[in-house]
Amino acid sequence: MTRRAEIKRRWRQTSGRGTKLRGLLQLLRPYRSRVILMFGALIFATAASLAPAPLVAVAIDKGIQAKDEQVLYLVTAAFVAAAVIYWLATYLQTYLTGWVGQRALQDLRLRMFRHLQTMPVGFFERRRAGVLISRLTNDVQALDSLVTDSVTTLFQATLTLVGTMVILLLLDVQLALMVFLIFPIMFLASLAFRIISADAYRRTRETIGSITAYLQETLSGIRVVRTFGQEPRHVREFGELNDKNRDANMTTVNLNAAYFPAVEMVGSAATVAVILVGGAQAVQGDISIGVLVAFIGALNGFFDPIQQLSQLYTTYQAGMAALDKIFELLDEESDLVDKPDALELPTLRGEIEFRDVHFQYRTDEPDHAPAMDGISLHIPPGQTVALVGETGAGKSTFAKLVARFYDPTSGAVLVDGHDLRDVASSSLRGQLGIVPQEGFLFSGTVYDNIAFGRADATEDEVHDAARAVGAHDFITKLEHGYDTEVGERGVQLSAGQRQLLAFARALVADPRILILDEATSNVDLHSETKIEQGLRRLLAGRTAIVIAHRLSTIRQAGRIVVLEHGRIVEQGTHDELLAAEGHYWRLYRDWMEQAAA
Repeated sequence: MTRRAEIKRRWRQTSGRGTKLRGLLQLLRPYRSRVILMFGALIFATAASLAPAPLVAVAIDKGIQAKDEQVLYLVTAAFVAAAVIYWLATYLQTYLTGWVGQRALQDLRLRMFRHLQTMPVGFFERRRAGVLISRLTNDVQALDSLVTDSVTTLFQATLTLVGTMVILLLLDVQLALMVFLIFPIMFLASLAFRIISADAYRRTRETIGSITAYLQETLSGIRVVRTFGQEPRHVREFGELNDKNRDANMTTVNLNAAYFPAVEMVGSAATVAVILVGGAQAVQGDISIGVLVAFIGALNGFFDPIQQLSQLYTTYQAGMAALDKIFELLDEESDLVDKPDALELPTLRGEIEFRDVHFQYRTDEPDHAPAMDGISLHIPPGQTVALVGETGAGKSTFAKLVARFYDPTSGAVLVDGHDLRDVASSSLRGQLGIVPQEGFLFSGTVYDNIAFGRADATEDEVHDAARAVGAHDFITKLEHGYDTEVGERGVQLSAGQRQLLAFARALVADPRILILDEATSNVDLHSETKIEQGLRRLLAGRTAIVIAHRLSTIRQAGRIVVLEHGRIVEQGTHDELLAAEGHYWRLYRDWMEQAAA
């Protein structure tokens, strides 16, 4: 990268961070009254902390040396007053900073979570869940220090530095100007530190995100890991990610180890210079002892803020790196946004129509094979349509387009005559039920999972749904029946039991359109027989799209559609397609041979 390109990149990064900081400040807007009160307390605390140096000068020169006890009493009272003001103001400022900061971060987490809820399914298929979790946990936690501690330190240190400079100038202009000569050195050192450390802190955020993602993925797939005996490989790969995270953090450690002691050394050198020069002036009578003692005491108020601001930059870099990642997520725009005048669908009849639908998952690669290639199909209300075909034929893509998880690349998908791009997604999905290949259950009870799609479902409705799909018997045999905890992702239940609950959940929701995506592939033949009995009730009076490899489950479908490479190659009833001895006949023959084997 050329020097000019590097400058442009850093300028864009700085400009972007300014925008993101403004976005962060927007989070503080609802609490601006408390923010103003916080800064008021901070000003009083800073003023009280600056009082000792000039009070020392007065106490020595006009109290001790002049042997005036009344001045000493007044100075002592002023010291006590300053200490009380500092304590009260610091308490108030610390409390308000924490109060505002925690609520702002709470709002940010909620904003991020809401944003994720609006993103299409395709977004989550492109992103690792662990990285998204890291954004809401690790990165928001990194902002905690920036929002709650660093903001206070920034303003307090700046006020202290400016106030100390004024005090030093008032005490002795010559000594003050000599001390100020270190500013160019400090500025250049800070600039170099900032440039070098920016990328290092960005890498630390990236590596911790990778660790979280790998950890989440490994723990979720621990059964597969154990089955194939891949624990050593996962330990090794996790160790490599851990090493990268350590190396990234060690870069920042090395930078801090070099920079902060250097700042301390420069401050010490300035103090030595003041003692030498100021001491010589005091010996010659050009400066009073009180002024010299106060000047040396005030130097702490000069170098400490510089040190704090330098250390603050470490937190700032970590926080800004996290902020970059957070707003990178928030800046992701959904490609499935409802129109401003989107139609709220009334109760659906269930008519579905595909009009010359083409769809490609990778629109950035024109040569990539389309998943849908000119599909035209009309499904009348209440009909059960089965989709069959080899893996990759486009069956699941068909279902995803009906659910509007994606929009077609060209053509249109209509429900009850309405283009899905013109309707409110919530009004569609509120009348849509999907039973996937693997029934996903949430942590909670059996009852909660069945009633998930309808929070107002009665106990009788939940029990009736379980009976209809053949789940009631096994549920009642569980330790706590319907109140049994299923564990994360339903780990306490078998795959077949989870699938039965998924069917019951769909039945309770009473959708107008039902999609069964390989819904019986994980259940045994006995359970499948029960489900087939329940399916008659589940499918009655509603439009259904059934995707199945077990062709026995679709023989009663009103129509069977055979897909191949994203195209419809055959359609008809089971008997009609067998009589035609075409694609479906061959699929059915192969399936029968496998079942017999």
